[in-house]
Amino acid sequence: MRISLISDTHGKLRPEARAFLAGCDHIVHAGDIGKPDVLADLEAIAPVTAIRGNVDTGEWAEGLPEAREVVLSGVRLLVLHDLRQLAVDPAEQGIRVVVSGHSHKPLTEEREGVLYVNPGSAGPRRFSLPVTAGELLLSGPMLTPRIVNLLEPTLSP
Repeated sequence: MRISLISDTHGKLRPEARAFLAGCDHIVHAGDIGKPDVLADLEAIAPVTAIRGNVDTGEWAEGLPEAREVVLSGVRLLVLHDLRQLAVDPAEQGIRVVVSGHSHKPLTEEREGVLYVNPGSAGPRRFSLPVTAGELLLSGPMLTPRIVNLLEPTLSP
């Protein structure tokens, strides 16, 4: 199973992001979607699990939770926008992956058996950070994370 991870689109779904997401089994958006059109475009690619980020305001975003758990191919994921708002011990709760956004800084790091992934920002470039998205490849008990620089796909940050 290929789970695509995206965050901080800020109303812009780049063609490079669409190309990266193509063929995935599920999309997880970690907030700061920006516009409802982005969700509709993502849903045309694959099923979507999305949460609300700090820029997601207005009637369209009211139904989005600030955090959400989802089980995909037997793996429990917790999705929230700002990792600083993590209110549970994921290892204690049996969560295998925590997906967050907000910082625009791509990250994959394992701590206490929990994989923390921030796919970075796939929307408008911010600061000098790369424009990125991520994925989780699930094969049986194996879980492989990857971050891709969307504007230079041969390079990973």
